[in-house]
Amino acid sequence: MTELADRPAGAERTTAAQATAGRTTPGTAPAPAAGPSAPGVDVAALGELLLGKWADIRRASRELAGQPELHKTEGLTHTEHRRRVFGQLKILVDNGAVHRAFPVSVGGADEHGGNVAGFQELVIADPSLQIKAGVQWGLFGSAVNHLGTEEHHAKWLPGIMSLDIPGCFAMTETGHGSDVASIATTATYDPATEEFVVHTPFRAAWKDYIGNAAVDGLAAVVFAQLITNGVNHGVHAFYMDLRNPETKEFLPGIGGEDDGVKGGLNGIDNGRLHFTHVRIPRTNLLNRYGNVDADGTYTSPIASPGRRFFTMLGTLVQGRVSLDGAAVTASKLALKTAIQYATERRQFNASSQTDEEVLLDYQRHQRRLFTRLATTYAAGFASEQLLQKFDDVFSGRADTDEDRQDLETLAAALKPLSTWHALDTLQECREACGGAGFLIENRFASLRADLDVYATFEGDNTVLLQLVAKRLLADYAKEFRTVNFGVLARYVVGQATDAAIHRTGLRGVAQFMADSGSVQKAAIAIKDEASQRALLTDRVQTMVAEVGSALKGANKLPQHQGADLFNQHQNELIEAAQAHAELLQWEAFTEALGQVTDPGTKKVLTWLRDLFGLSLIEANLSWYLMNGRLSMQRARTLGDYINRLLVKIRPHALDLVDAFGFGPEHLRANIATGAEKVRQDEAREYFRQQRASGDAPVDEKILLARKGHGTKTQGTKTHGTKTQVTATRG
Repeated sequence: MTELADRPAGAERTTAAQATAGRTTPGTAPAPAAGPSAPGVDVAALGELLLGKWADIRRASRELAGQPELHKTEGLTHTEHRRRVFGQLKILVDNGAVHRAFPVSVGGADEHGGNVAGFQELVIADPSLQIKAGVQWGLFGSAVNHLGTEEHHAKWLPGIMSLDIPGCFAMTETGHGSDVASIATTATYDPATEEFVVHTPFRAAWKDYIGNAAVDGLAAVVFAQLITNGVNHGVHAFYMDLRNPETKEFLPGIGGEDDGVKGGLNGIDNGRLHFTHVRIPRTNLLNRYGNVDADGTYTSPIASPGRRFFTMLGTLVQGRVSLDGAAVTASKLALKTAIQYATERRQFNASSQTDEEVLLDYQRHQRRLFTRLATTYAAGFASEQLLQKFDDVFSGRADTDEDRQDLETLAAALKPLSTWHALDTLQECREACGGAGFLIENRFASLRADLDVYATFEGDNTVLLQLVAKRLLADYAKEFRTVNFGVLARYVVGQATDAAIHRTGLRGVAQFMADSGSVQKAAIAIKDEASQRALLTDRVQTMVAEVGSALKGANKLPQHQGADLFNQHQNELIEAAQAHAELLQWEAFTEALGQVTDPGTKKVLTWLRDLFGLSLIEANLSWYLMNGRLSMQRARTLGDYINRLLVKIRPHALDLVDAFGFGPEHLRANIATGAEKVRQDEAREYFRQQRASGDAPVDEKILLARKGHGTKTQGTKTHGTKTQVTATRG
């Protein structure tokens, strides 16, 4: 297969199955033979499917991200990197890459899904550029857009869009990150002057980790507790000027610090902000969801303070949607590089006296890369569904309260999985490429450092999954409002068992075993789509029902007792939420298969989907065994069937990563250029010629092997720790 390794993506060629016909993977069955029935992947069509609804915008963004002036320059100091990235923002403005989501009235296009799709691709150029752009237009600008009124739009959005007003999104505080409702900065209304007085009462209330705060930010959207007429109406957003645009000095009452060098994303000037009785006009309140009249009277179109709070934060859910897709893109970059390299790099004479093995022919190498490739496909399809849901809500096509809650829950479920997966994939791909993977020139280490914070910003992943878990519990409680949780638990377990065993083919597995005792046939039954769905769904339902039963009556207990009971089951809740998110990814992958018309592509993608589903079951095998969902004998079939899937997928590995559509200008990794193939071919030719010449030195092991075939070993001489063997040829 290595003869394909250095051809450009999308080039015409034979199918991977034909190219690898007859090859044997060490320790596994032979790869599928070429022939009329051998499936192949339509790379171009698959690439279009992966690009999704906003394919043209993604392509345009990738073209922009491929320009050298936007690429990360390794080795810069953090101050140099900051200056470079700020300059790159102006390139985005000049190319119209940041205006899509803003209102038509100020020069935008009200294109919300396409805007995020384009943003997700910027990680290819430099994650610092992507996140700095996200701070400016996805957070600061978006807050003015979605929380402000037309008056605010006309006043500030043109300058924000043009970068004349670089800004900050000042929500997080040193003492409160994910718990936004508890932030301590206050904005107290003074009716005598019709001003809000913004104040940070203690050090833990400083705004912290704020992008653009250290150097570039001239203004900020500041989140604070709105207090008027002695009543705290909760967290609201206020527009505030921070610095003199000429001198770049802080305005009176405002101060701050530089967060300094971070573990990654050092092209962004994160910093701290604090306010000492800073006065701002009443009209600087972004008042779409809450207004204060001149006399201090507070009004809101949303009566419930809790719902109002979540509605205001919900308008900013695009940050989580953006990170979800960006993490998938980073995983794709890593896998394309690692799998390309693995088809070229050779190591160890496992099955030949003369040729070393290609890394990707080793089963373990396939396991570590193909399972992550399958997860990346699943995460990508789920991300596209999330993006479409986001666009439906923000375009107004489906903007009910329930739609927004569904969007918030979906984003909270998928963002943790995709960001954790990206970090895991980057690390595994780094290790799979050995020392070459550790070189900054091949980007794994740099990308992983930059993406590390994706797991904790725009919502800490663990906290987000807890939010999902609470929604799952609420949904079950709503569905079974008149049924106590003990009954609910028994119902769900019974329902899942009935579905899994009686209606989806797992009873067929038992029958296969009873009839023939064939492990292979048992595995065939388990791999059935309906069986995978039943097993994955059953686990979610049962876990939620069990926690629901354990928490029965918690809301009737004194607060501290209820909190203690919840805390005792927090881990199970989060595990249930993660299982739910994994099921969503599996369902998204399965639904995507329905869009594939080419039979060969559909066959290969089905293998990849099965690999994803069965790997999830294998990873949680202890649960399925302890809960009686799989027998021990049936469980043993999983590993063998997964290994057979690896062999089937192996001939198509390059096709599957080529479908990502990355060119050299996107990968920018020396080991993905075909250079390794050139080196390996040179080495193989050198040793071939040496063998053919008859002048090759004799290996000591060969001499020892000849002892019984006419070869005499005259003796050995020992010098320190070295043993010299002298011999004559008989």
